[in-house]
Amino acid sequence: MQITIVAIGNKMPAWVNANCDEYFRRMPKDFSLKLIELPAQKRSKNQSIDAIRRKETERLLAAVPDRNNIVALDERGQPISTRLLAKKLHGWQLDGQDICLLIGGPDGIDFSVFAEGKKAKSLGPEWRWSLSPLTFPHPLVRVIVAEQLYRAWSVSAGHPYHRE
Repeated sequence: MQITIVAIGNKMPAWVNANCDEYFRRMPKDFSLKLIELPAQKRSKNQSIDAIRRKETERLLAAVPDRNNIVALDERGQPISTRLLAKKLHGWQLDGQDICLLIGGPDGIDFSVFAEGKKAKSLGPEWRWSLSPLTFPHPLVRVIVAEQLYRAWSVSAGHPYHRE
């Protein structure tokens, strides 16, 4: 199973890259993680936040590998436990599905773009995932996602990393 993370922002602090790399390295070969970084949309006084969000979302969707189910990180998405995430990952693996997680820019994702995209199976992603009702700094989201994917795998594999 290939899990691809497509994220807006390509100039992350060294600690972000180091932590993500560590969790990527820990994942077994049958649960490989890959990161595709896209530069943030240049901002100008003449461009609205909606226009920026739309352009970033179009680029996110264009980077989704073929035949991947899309999971979008969204503050209004479904918050779930690590155990439930482990079940989702296990289900996708049993179905032979590759997953692409989308991390939008600081202003989020424009879900209206999904209806126009060729890669989407429906009017939106398969699932909208909310990490927490808390607000996190944008660079930290990647680290949290990488750690939670590793933790979910460890639950499925019976690995002692996760403790209840």
